[in-house]
Amino acid sequence: MENNKRPESMQRINTPELANAFIDEQVAAIRAQVGSKKVLLALSGGVDSSVCAALLIKAIGKQLVCVHVNHGLLRKGEPEQVVEVFRHQMDANLIYVDAVDRFLDKLVDVTDPEQKRKIIGKEFIEVFAEEASKQDGIEFLAQGTIYPDILESQGVKAHHNVGGLPPELNFELVEPVKFLYKDEVRVVGKALGLPDGMVYRQPFPGPGLGVRCVGAITRDRLEAVRESDAILREEFAAAGLEGKVWQYFTIVPDFRSTGIRDGKRCWDWSVVIRAVNSIDATSASIEEVPYAVLNKIVNRILAEVSGVNRVLYDLSPKPVATIEWE
Repeated sequence: MENNKRPESMQRINTPELANAFIDEQVAAIRAQVGSKKVLLALSGGVDSSVCAALLIKAIGKQLVCVHVNHGLLRKGEPEQVVEVFRHQMDANLIYVDAVDRFLDKLVDVTDPEQKRKIIGKEFIEVFAEEASKQDGIEFLAQGTIYPDILESQGVKAHHNVGGLPPELNFELVEPVKFLYKDEVRVVGKALGLPDGMVYRQPFPGPGLGVRCVGAITRDRLEAVRESDAILREEFAAAGLEGKVWQYFTIVPDFRSTGIRDGKRCWDWSVVIRAVNSIDATSASIEEVPYAVLNKIVNRILAEVSGVNRVLYDLSPKPVATIEWE
C-alpha cells in the first residue's frame, strides 16, 4: 500500500503550469518504466482512461495499443468521439471493437440489476482479453486509476477490469494518474489538449446505459434512453446549465402507459428526467430546472423519441433515493 500513497509533498494540480510540469514528469516516468515495450489500455472514453491514454500517447506514441469496446450501452456519439479524438486527431494505435450484439444478446430477459452488472463486466473482460491475446510483445497494462479509487478499493479499479483479466497475461501495471483527484485529472486533460466534452464528462456508471434501461434491456427502450439523454444534454447546454448541474440523465423504466398519438391510442414507454447536485455522491439534492427549459425538453422528447408518450421528472433526493435507479 506504501507505493499507492500520495506523496505528502505533492502539490494540488490546479493550474496549467502545474499540469504541464506533471505531464513532463509522467512522460519521463512512463518512458523509464516501459522502454521500447508495448502497453495495452482499455479506453472507455471516460475522463480517467482518456487522460491516461493521452499521457501515454505523448510519452510512447504507437507503443500504446488502445482497445475501445463498444458494448452498445454508451451515450449517443461517444464511440464516434473516441475514434475521432484518438485515431484521427491524436494518431493513436486504436482498436475499435463492435461488440453491441454480443452484449445485448447476453442481456436478453435479465431483469436483476446486479446480474446485469455482472454480465456486462464479465463480457467486457472476455472481449478485452481476446483482443489482448491477439497482440504481440505487450508487457504492460495501462489503467486510469485515480487516487479516490485507491482510497476506496485498495488500488483495484473494477471497471477497468484489471482484477478480472486472465492471470496468464501477466501484465505489469502503468498508472500515470493514480495520485490525482478527479479535478486534477481534468486540469491535466485540458493541458493535454483533450476536448471539453471529454474532459468535463459527467459521472457515468460502469454498466453504462444498462442501468438506465430499468428492468430487462430491450433495444427499443435502450435507444429511447440514448436519444432522450442526448436531447436532455443538448438543451441543458443551450440553457447554460452544463457544468452547473453535477449530473443529469434520463431513465426509461420497464412499464408502459396509455397515450394518444395521431388521434389514436398508443401504449408506450415513459422517460424519466434526473438532475442532481452533489459534491461526493454520498448525498444529492434536486436541481430546480426552469419550467421553460423543462417544457422544451419534454416537447422534443415526445416529438423525436420513438415509442415514448410521457416525460416525468424525478424529484427524489439522496437519501432516500439513490442517484441512479439501478
